[in-house]
Amino acid sequence: MNTKIFCDIADIDTIKKFNKKKIVKGFTTNPSLMRKAGAKDYKSYCKKIIKVCKNKPISFEVFGDDSASMIKQGLNISMWANNIYVKVPVINSKNKFTGEVIKELNKKGIKLNITAVYTSNQTKKILKVINKKTKVIISIFAGRAADTGKDPIPEFKKSIKMAKKFKNVEILWASVREPYNYLQSKQLGCHIITIPPAIIEKIEKFGKTFNQLTNETVKAFLSDSKKSRFKI
Repeated sequence: MNTKIFCDIADIDTIKKFNKKKIVKGFTTNPSLMRKAGAKDYKSYCKKIIKVCKNKPISFEVFGDDSASMIKQGLNISMWANNIYVKVPVINSKNKFTGEVIKELNKKGIKLNITAVYTSNQTKKILKVINKKTKVIISIFAGRAADTGKDPIPEFKKSIKMAKKFKNVEILWASVREPYNYLQSKQLGCHIITIPPAIIEKIEKFGKTFNQLTNETVKAFLSDSKKSRFKI
């Protein structure tokens, strides 16, 4: 499986740098990344990103908490550029499935990225309310699930199997924790993985042998012990 790498970042300078990389096929953002990047005005900040990222898919998230405001924001965001995927959380803060929002925006031909998904049951619910034409990404949060001691792999396997009936649906591995997650996502057959910049740079250096790694590790320990002037 040729799993596409998206870059998970909202910082404009970093987007400029990673947009030039062939390995990066798209970008994802979220309100937390936007805040971290120092965005004050959501719309104008997104438009600055769009000026940099003109040809690759980019996801911008709604932040309403009820169906009406999510739909309104989604329609608005979708009009900013053709390469936008409107990001919609699978539930709102009151634990209510956002099926109405997904169905309405999908029906209007708006590309969606359904986020904060953790289970194949949630994938099943999403697939029940969408058509088989408009593009949909389903973002499953592997790292955050693993952080709690849960194995995300079975949920990916079931979700990928269900999504096979939909040529317009792509399954995305989200919340990456280490470079090896990229290989895991490929083995599973994920269509996309979204990765922070620092981990993308590590993936670009794939290919070292265990012997090289052993040598580098020993040299690093030796160098630090010399810098510290350790004696026994």
